[in-house]
Amino acid sequence: MTMTMATKFPAITDPVADLPRVEPDDVHWREIIGQIGSEVGLSLSSALERVTVLATTGKIDRAGLRALREEIERARRAGMIGQQLARFASGRIRQSPEQVSVTQMLREVLLQRGREATARQIEIRQSLKPAEVVVDATLLYALMQAVVDWGLDLAKSSIEFKLDIKAWPPYARLSCRFAHAPVEGAERGGADPALDSMAWRLVQQIGWTLSLVMDRTVSENETTLTVEFPRTVTEQIEGVSVVEIDQGFGVSDNSKPLAGSHVLVVAGNREVRSLVRESIRHMGLLVDFVNTVEEAEEFCRDALPHAIVYECVLDNERFQKLRGSIVADMPHFVFIEIDAEGHGFELSAPGEGQRAHLGREAIMQSLPSALIYELSRTA
Repeated sequence: MTMTMATKFPAITDPVADLPRVEPDDVHWREIIGQIGSEVGLSLSSALERVTVLATTGKIDRAGLRALREEIERARRAGMIGQQLARFASGRIRQSPEQVSVTQMLREVLLQRGREATARQIEIRQSLKPAEVVVDATLLYALMQAVVDWGLDLAKSSIEFKLDIKAWPPYARLSCRFAHAPVEGAERGGADPALDSMAWRLVQQIGWTLSLVMDRTVSENETTLTVEFPRTVTEQIEGVSVVEIDQGFGVSDNSKPLAGSHVLVVAGNREVRSLVRESIRHMGLLVDFVNTVEEAEEFCRDALPHAIVYECVLDNERFQKLRGSIVADMPHFVFIEIDAEGHGFELSAPGEGQRAHLGREAIMQSLPSALIYELSRTA
């Protein structure tokens, strides 16, 4: 039996019709607050059990260590999503619409998440036709990352992404389809709570904020999410007006434009780690710290962050090999090198595999700007 769970978000600036926007009510936010507590609590409870066993036996195998890390990561992700949702609830999101290639951005996101999908033994399939829309680029990037997060958590073996243009109205249409574990109670019309995870809540809220039209269809074994972009850039059709594009639109100036982005810091010096942590703590980033290149290799084996910040003293042959393998997958991956001393700040030069340079004394003042520039450039 197939059931349909559709969540429609009418567009504020729909070029076809000026539809009213529906805001989430207090019940919606109370549900989310309860869900954050539940997801964080369950993950940390499971992690605590493993730590208790470790404290008792003094032993933990590689599989157990990986499971512990995943449980802590799930709790951290749920908390981070809660912070992102709080930004939306505050009403302080300022959008800067610009003309964006959905095709190019989605390809970059899927390429960046390729290692993670492979590690989870999930195949990503894509059929993407050219499509450009008028949208806040930062929020669109966040939406795509959230959709991938949601799909990777649920898919059994593969995720299929399809991008095309509807015949009428000529909206860009993105679909994400994957098979998942059987939905309990599907025959009674019930929903699987896993489908309504915090990752889904973030997808839902970003789509709402961007005034996109979203439809989620769930059967017992398969889910399809369809996202339509009312402000699609189209060719002029006789008798029909198209979206007017202001080529002067700039980069989004949201208060935390990189919220949710993942940064790996490779630094053995405690003071450098402290400076980096303090300089970017207000940016809403997911930040991991490792001491050595070997630990960085292990970290990047299963999943890539969005950027790597590293001490220049660690730029040895082994790091160059790691860097080369990452650039082979992601030619424009962000690397920021922290020099041993100095106040200088040098942005990356054009071309593949380039890196930005930052003096140690410039970390507090310049690292946030460097991350914003470098990550916005690749988004």
